[in-house]
Parts: sequence; C-alpha cells; structure tokens
Amino acid sequence: MNTATTPAGNVPAIELRDLRKSFGKTDIIRGANLVVQPGERVAIIGPNGAGKSTLFNLISGRFGPSSGEILLNGQRIDGMMPFEINRMGLSRSFQITNIFPKLSVFENLRCGVLWSLGYRYTLFRFLAGLHDANERAEQLMRDIRLDRKRDVLAMNLTYAEQRALEIGITIAGGAQVILLDEPTAGMSKSETARFIELIREVTVGKTLLTVEHDMGVVFGLADRIAVVVYGEVIACDTPDAVRANPRVQEAYLGSVLADQQAAGH
Repeated sequence: MNTATTPAGNVPAIELRDLRKSFGKTDIIRGANLVVQPGERVAIIGPNGAGKSTLFNLISGRFGPSSGEILLNGQRIDGMMPFEINRMGLSRSFQITNIFPKLSVFENLRCGVLWSLGYRYTLFRFLAGLHDANERAEQLMRDIRLDRKRDVLAMNLTYAEQRALEIGITIAGGAQVILLDEPTAGMSKSETARFIELIREVTVGKTLLTVEHDMGVVFGLADRIAVVVYGEVIACDTPDAVRANPRVQEAYLGSVLADQQAAGH
C-alpha cells in the first residue's frame, strides 16, 4: 500500500519501496512504503511486534532486506553496511544508551566528530592539537546543554544526561538524516518535556525519523506520523489526520490513547 507520494522535482530524504523482510518463514516487514521529505520530522508508531525496530534496522543497514528498495537522498542503500550508510549522511541512536562510559562528555563528543572532519586513525595523544574537532565538540556540548559536565565521565551522568550525550554523538558527524529509537524511554514527564525541546533544537534543518511509544512525544514532535501494523505502513499523515483515521483507531491508536488516559498521562 502506498502511503505517500513525492512531489515533482523533490528528492525524498528517505524512501521505502515495497520493502520486505523475513526471518526464516516469518514475514516481519510486508511491503512497506514510506516517503520522508528533507527537513521533515516523522514518528513511527505501532503495536508491539509490528516491525518498527526491524524497519529501523533495515534503514540503518543492520539488516538487509529480503526484497524492495531503500533510498537515501535518491540513492539506493539497501544491502549496504551501516558505516557506509553513515558516511552518506544518516546517523542513528539506539533504544539502549550507546556511549563510551569511561570517557568524559567532551571526549565522547570529540570521538563523534573526528571522522566527519577527515581524521581517521588519530592517536589520542595528538587530539589536543585538533582545534577544529575540539571547537566542534565544545559547541555540541553547549547545544545539548552539557557544557557544565565537560569533564565528567559519561558513566557518572544521570540517565537523561546520558541520553542527551547520545543525541550529541548521533549528530556529531554532521548527518542530515537522524534516526532516534525511543529517545525518551525511561524518562520522567519533566525529563521528557525537556528532552523533546532539546531534540527540536538540535535537529533544526535536519530530517528526523523516530520510533516512539509515548503518544505525548509523538503528537508534540512529529510533522507526520507513520503507523506500522503487521509490517505495513497503513497510514502516514499529520497528527490530527492520523488521530482521526478510523483504520488507525481500530488497529492501534484508540486502545493506546485509552490506556494512557486511564493511567493519567
């Protein structure tokens, strides 16, 4: 089912064409189609087991598709290695925090910027002289509001601060397409509210694709919402349109919103 079209002359940031993925005899992604335009923020939602994480793993290269096409800025990337896709301008964070725990905040961010600035296998004893990398890391610290924790080891940060650091590492390489996997998982309501604002700020001008279960985050952050059910994108539209879509309500959204209202969210 096609859920989006591409305006004439526009090259999507991400495009999925009849994407399929099977593990043995089990079909997980069953002909997914999706178009994400440059600079757009799209949230992927769906019930547990719908294939959201598999879709992310296919786009970022962790899995290869069984069939179909994945395009990044008009170029096919299906079957490419994750590091190759990253060098083409796509970066992702993970549901489980992925940082260097025994390095400081500054050192984590500097590691993230080295490759994008043309440095490859630079020994640590030379890093102090890399002024462009150091300046970029300092700016990133300010952007993610961790400049006061510059020399704190990552393992000693709070959970929310570690997630902010991971966002910083994700954008450190200058990627224009960012994938965030449940960025607010495990946060309190106040932490979540601050984190949404942080994500908005650091992804200005970038394309954002995120998997998220918290409907408050989804409706507060996304320009459009893609609903995945049984491995298919059954709808991709504005938050208001998705909220009102009878098929989405029947398949997923109505029960989730009811559950969250009952829980006081």
